[in-house]
Amino acid sequence: MKNLIKSFAVLALIFSLTSCDDDNDNGASQQTIAEIAISNPDFSTLVTALQRTNLAGALDGNGQFTVFAPTNAAFDTFFASLGSNVNVNNVPEATLRNVLLNHVISGEVKSGAIATGYVSTLSPISAEANAPTISMFIRKDGANVFINGGTATTGVRVTTADVDASNGVIHVVNAVIGIPTVVDHALANPNFSSLVSALTSEGQPDFVTILSGTGPFTVFAPTNAAFTALTPELQTLGVTLTPSLLTTVLQYHVVSGRILSSSLTPAAITVTPLAGGTWSVSTTGGAKITDGQNRVTNIVATDVQASNGVIHALDKVLVPAIQ
Repeated sequence: MKNLIKSFAVLALIFSLTSCDDDNDNGASQQTIAEIAISNPDFSTLVTALQRTNLAGALDGNGQFTVFAPTNAAFDTFFASLGSNVNVNNVPEATLRNVLLNHVISGEVKSGAIATGYVSTLSPISAEANAPTISMFIRKDGANVFINGGTATTGVRVTTADVDASNGVIHVVNAVIGIPTVVDHALANPNFSSLVSALTSEGQPDFVTILSGTGPFTVFAPTNAAFTALTPELQTLGVTLTPSLLTTVLQYHVVSGRILSSSLTPAAITVTPLAGGTWSVSTTGGAKITDGQNRVTNIVATDVQASNGVIHALDKVLVPAIQ
């Protein structure tokens, strides 16, 4: 649990880093991110995409950015997954723009400063003004950097790190980073593996399909430690966790709509649409939930943004009142 909290706290620090000066010996200035991309033929699809979506200028400007840059081969695989005739010139522009922004975070973050946890990309969840932006889960394993559940053999990983630019840094990735759903985020984070196992266990509804739908959903996601503590707690309550009760318990963690941490006010919340019942929120001494068994659960991480909802992490499994 300390690692999970640390993962979120470190985000406030890593964006304060400044870029290193890699100017050459004759004093020539560094290239911008856009100029580096243009000069590398393996980024030609990325350059076309940036130009088509009017994002090239932003990466040629004065801001500081970290760009996870897919190669041409990565884009080829991505477009093929969308259809046999899809390419950078005919994919819907709005889709292309959102995907590109999902590869960019504010500030320069070199590989040595990356820690396992969530960062906010520049890809908005909607077209509304000041809309929250999609979260990215980065996992650091030694010198390796994996994104949204990637591993050494599957998914997205950084293949070349720290291509320094005058306005930030480029990390080359082997695949296009898709816009994650709440299910994708749960699958990506190892600290939610017990939750995933419960959702996909025998006798449960097809939660993966349900939570991959349009939503939006707000998922209050217990960590692995929370599930480890659940069995003895239920024994204390004299409750046996049958598959039917597990279904109710899991549904009890899903609320209809996208409820951000700023809306978690001291009020009763009706848990819909996946289960009935209520629980209450307290913000004294940190955000807490009192469930149907009068147990108090801490909200230990908030606002993990997905395309179809948001996740808040819990240090206990919520248990409804049992009839």
